[in-house]
Amino acid sequence: MGSKRPILLNNMVALLVLILLALEITSTKSLAEELSPNFYDHSCPAALPVIKRVVEAAVEKERRMGASLLRLHFHDCFVNGCDGSLLLDSSEMIDSEKLALPNVNSVRGFEVIDNIKAEVDHCCGRPVVSCADILAVAARDSAVALGGPSWEVQLGRRDSTTASKDDANLNIPPSFLNLTQLIQNFKDHGLDEKDLVLLSAAHTLGFAQCSTFRDRIYNDTNINPIFTKKIKMLCPRVGRDTKLAPLDPTPAKFDGKYFDKLIKYKGLLHSDQELFNGGSTDELVKHYNRNLEDFLYDFGVSMIKMGNIKPLVGHEGEIRINCRKIN
Repeated sequence: MGSKRPILLNNMVALLVLILLALEITSTKSLAEELSPNFYDHSCPAALPVIKRVVEAAVEKERRMGASLLRLHFHDCFVNGCDGSLLLDSSEMIDSEKLALPNVNSVRGFEVIDNIKAEVDHCCGRPVVSCADILAVAARDSAVALGGPSWEVQLGRRDSTTASKDDANLNIPPSFLNLTQLIQNFKDHGLDEKDLVLLSAAHTLGFAQCSTFRDRIYNDTNINPIFTKKIKMLCPRVGRDTKLAPLDPTPAKFDGKYFDKLIKYKGLLHSDQELFNGGSTDELVKHYNRNLEDFLYDFGVSMIKMGNIKPLVGHEGEIRINCRKIN
């Protein structure tokens, strides 16, 4: 009898491990099943066409708005998941993420989200579509409106009833990070090096403020001297902090020139050039520079992956009536 006890214990441990794995798989599967591209097919089938129409009108009015809406989704997801927390204004209960260093006087497009929310709720007859889902769909529709790829947005997120300026300061990657720090930041959010390169390439759109690239153009050595001279004219050593420079030669067109710019050491942000600076992501940059179709497809895959960061589902959170405040 005594000789059989170790075998019995080993079998019990193995069984326990299998049960725990099964529970983990079931939990992951149930989360995946909560999010679906067809989530609003019955509750409000016109929701997605309405979002697309409002986004296209906003981008037609101001091409830069496409980049701004895409950025809102990124800055929302990187702070405690894709839950619409970025949209909340400050109140007695809310420490708004809009006031965090990566966001203050920088993130924009909130009025477009307000317009989308109003039109969608009017169309649905009641608040059915979450602000978090509006951010996710608006990001996709913005990319498409500027000539970029489409992807199947997973839907069914609910809205947070909290926000955290401190978490935004901690989790949104600043432009001065090196490659090791960037990889770790993305890993902390369940994203890998490939996602880092692809999601950073959203900088094929839009502009950056002088304050975010001043250190690079005056201190970095891995930068094209002709490019540096040109950018220094826009951004002096002191002052003009909010002066804008394009992140890409074609800042209103979703294309692959972002990668070509990095290979020529013309990355505007330090964090962008870190992706092509003798490190582990160099080959990915070169691959996507040569293969535009791969970039466009894989970008959509990474956007879906990012959109699945810790969503509130089921009975968690709420569906906000006003994206700027809790119900």
